[in-house]
Amino acid sequence: MSTRNASAGEEPPIERFEQLVAPMQAGEKPRSAWRIGTEHEKLVYKRDDKRAPSYDEAGGIRDILLQLQEFGWKPIEENGKVIAMSGDDGTVSLEPAGQLELSGAPLQNLHQTCNETGRHLQQVKAIGEKCGVGFLGLGMWPDKTREELPVMPKGRYEIMMRHMPRVGTLGLDMMLRTCTIQVNLDYSSEADMAKKFRTGLALQPLATALFANSPFTEGKPNGFLSYRSHIWSDTDPHRTGMLPFVFDEGFGYERYVEYMLDVPMYFVVREGKYIDAAGQSFRDFLEGKLPALPGELPTASDWWDHLSTAFPEVRLKSFLEMRGADGGPWGRICALPALWVGLLYDDAALDAAWNLVKNWTMEEREALRNAVPKEALDASVPGGGTLRDLARDVLEIARGGLNARAEYDGSGASEAGFIAPLQEIVESGKVPAQRLLDKYHGEWGGDISRVYEESF
Repeated sequence: MSTRNASAGEEPPIERFEQLVAPMQAGEKPRSAWRIGTEHEKLVYKRDDKRAPSYDEAGGIRDILLQLQEFGWKPIEENGKVIAMSGDDGTVSLEPAGQLELSGAPLQNLHQTCNETGRHLQQVKAIGEKCGVGFLGLGMWPDKTREELPVMPKGRYEIMMRHMPRVGTLGLDMMLRTCTIQVNLDYSSEADMAKKFRTGLALQPLATALFANSPFTEGKPNGFLSYRSHIWSDTDPHRTGMLPFVFDEGFGYERYVEYMLDVPMYFVVREGKYIDAAGQSFRDFLEGKLPALPGELPTASDWWDHLSTAFPEVRLKSFLEMRGADGGPWGRICALPALWVGLLYDDAALDAAWNLVKNWTMEEREALRNAVPKEALDASVPGGGTLRDLARDVLEIARGGLNARAEYDGSGASEAGFIAPLQEIVESGKVPAQRLLDKYHGEWGGDISRVYEESF
């Protein structure tokens, strides 16, 4: 989730609809300026007793963040508490229950992405040795109840945790118990954005299946392969889902703005403080009628904050965010951006990927998205066959797109090698969650504590 480190107080107010469209328009870039921004979260646990550390305790989340200063990172504070660290490789921040996230820098190629990921993991593992903590790459806490987890001192989290139970049954699980890998990608024009958005939405269930890695809840199999994905189905219907309007003729920036204006607000930030506006309307805010701030008009920062409070399967800000994947180990962190860069950053690949899904109906897209959390690659796809069958075609397209980019490392290898972990999953027919379940029912003998052997 976003880290806010500035107040909107001194900015001019938004007075025209065009100002709401401006962030999306400002995201347009020529192909030469397209970049890759990768985000990944990790579960943090104390090695001695496997509990999740609190923020303030010795060797806890605050200490982990501050230890990053040894590697050149600088603190970002909220109300006197360190909530993130800023550096050349982006931002390291904390999620609601202390999940540690790297929001990576915008990079030119996947070789740089994988190097960035490697640096980050080396740094946090070194800090983990000092602080007595380990890091687990899963989509969800496999053995913790909500009550066993700490809550981090960020204003937006306090507001969200109060609001979540009003709008769904699993929102607190989303906040406290899940981890993801995401990639942020650019577009050249409104039409290019729309095509990438549609292709990304239609194929997001495939990413969910390939990265499905959350089969346990509170120590036992939960009946799902990606329980993290299932959680999103009952978090908040106003701000999640497959966004049917994206596939409507004429979809563009203005239609997404209208959608965001209908998403209920969470908060407004003034002078570094989070003001609870949960459930209130940004449309009212534009008219100076927001109950939380009567008489005030929103600023560009308020709008940017609001854009960060919708959680659909693909999200638009001044870039597109692919949001369907569970958290996972090091090798799969690089594979997620490889999949989407291969599909969306080469014209021939984008055309080929869109051609695979363009005739699907909204009902078929929804059915696939709803089937994947339990069935993963075994889910049926429109037109016959399984998602595993489709995955073979999609990965071949992505490989071709990566090779066409002709981005090589020092040894002459293309970016296509980063697809290999996904190809191995498709060929085996077993997604990560199924392999964990095999271990649980086999060599682990039902002992969920053995899952910590899967740490980074």
